[in-house]
Amino acid sequence: MSGFGNSMQLIARAVTALALLLCCGSDGAMAQQKTPAQAAAAGLPSLPVTLEQALYLIRSTLLTLNDANRTGNYTVLRDLAAPDFQARNTAADLALNFLDLRRRNFDLYGAALLAPQFSDAPALDQRGMLRLAGYIPTRPQQIQFDLTFQTVAGQWRLIAIAISTPEAASPQPQAQVTPVKPAVPAQKKTP
Repeated sequence: MSGFGNSMQLIARAVTALALLLCCGSDGAMAQQKTPAQAAAAGLPSLPVTLEQALYLIRSTLLTLNDANRTGNYTVLRDLAAPDFQARNTAADLALNFLDLRRRNFDLYGAALLAPQFSDAPALDQRGMLRLAGYIPTRPQQIQFDLTFQTVAGQWRLIAIAISTPEAASPQPQAQVTPVKPAVPAQKKTP
């Protein structure tokens, strides 16, 4: 059974790496983005990445973290990150940082199924780092994320990560609507 698990991990890593290359590392994909002048002319805000790229970065990061939490092995998460992240964090450091999620067996797979809600639009900070912050609307707890990425060799790579799981706000009760019977047309009486 452990051979099957190792094979699945290798396949997951290969798929993640391939998707990262296809989605974020392609010069052709970057060339298709609107320049700031084109976006301004079209009346659209200029985003540093497409929404699809932002979605990919969020999902791949959270799912990689989920795999690390499930296995207790944070080396892949660390190895896929930017060199500065790797220099600041050992796999053991990451295991300590995410100990609470791991102990609670908190499942981050909601990131694969639900669309993230951004608290701020994807933006570059003054150092050229991409910040993606928001939440995944899971219940009973949300997955709040604050991720920062750095461009390394033409690819966005994780430089900072913060995850929390607060209780989701309870949905507003909807007003009860009393169904109205459809009007029945009056029947003509024939003499």
